[in-house]
Amino acid sequence: MRIQGLLANATLVCLLLGSISSCDALAAADQAAGKPVIVLWPEGAPGAHGHSEKDIPTLTVHLPSPDKANGCAVVICPGGGYQHLASDYEGHDVAEWFNTFGVAGFVLRYRLAPEYRFPAPLLDVQRAIRFVRAKADDWKVDPHRIGVMGFSAGGHLASTAATHFDAGKRDAADPIDRQSCRPDFAVLAYPVITMTGRFGHTGSKKNLLGENPDPQLAENLSNEKQVTRETPPTFLFHTSEDTVVPVENSVRFYLALREAGVPAEMHIYEQGRHGIGLGTRDPKLAWDLGTWPARLHDWLQLRGLLANR
Repeated sequence: MRIQGLLANATLVCLLLGSISSCDALAAADQAAGKPVIVLWPEGAPGAHGHSEKDIPTLTVHLPSPDKANGCAVVICPGGGYQHLASDYEGHDVAEWFNTFGVAGFVLRYRLAPEYRFPAPLLDVQRAIRFVRAKADDWKVDPHRIGVMGFSAGGHLASTAATHFDAGKRDAADPIDRQSCRPDFAVLAYPVITMTGRFGHTGSKKNLLGENPDPQLAENLSNEKQVTRETPPTFLFHTSEDTVVPVENSVRFYLALREAGVPAEMHIYEQGRHGIGLGTRDPKLAWDLGTWPARLHDWLQLRGLLANR
């Protein structure tokens, strides 16, 4: 059975899980977004503490109209300091924008502090990428044009997915686990990148790693230090005026990409606060900041990611 029919709405997913509380929570999320919600691990996520909404990572599916679909897809990680999710303006709005030019958007609800710390969010985004790749035919997606995008702390998660990945396990019992979790491209919007030094975002670090994290773990998740030539092509957007996540986060990641020979494009705007989403949340600067999505569209087209299958 095609996945759209099997998982047409969150209520049916919950029946598979056998959890009334999960059913109520996911049905509410489905109703709010008006889109199908997919549970990433129907048998329960690795390390899950229970069966409530906070324990169940999901993808909300936004598919473009068939006449526009070009096969490109993006897993979207909203920000929120690894403690909450700005799933509207850094998630569903972004997916709908992608749909306007034929890209499928998959909004990830990943597990959060204080109940969950590393590696739960990384496992969730890796599973999401594997899931979309495994079900590519069902969604008319090209398995070689699946990217990851993140905002703020979600940008850290996306950059972690772009620097910490594997080819999958060919002998895995679960066919989804046989898929690679390497994204084909990455889009990072005012991202947290580093977990060390003065430019790190202390709230994200605390929520992801705890009060006194192992220094080696913090080093390993300072993603500007983990870039290799295998890191996928990356687009970055930030503002110099950002006082929450300093622009140096993007700059250092970009320089690391340059050093590794990875194709990259970065746009830094002089003005603009943190958390502006698609650039329209500050009416006084929307005429300027609202142009960054067009630059992203151009970059995707430049890289051949918008070509029809």
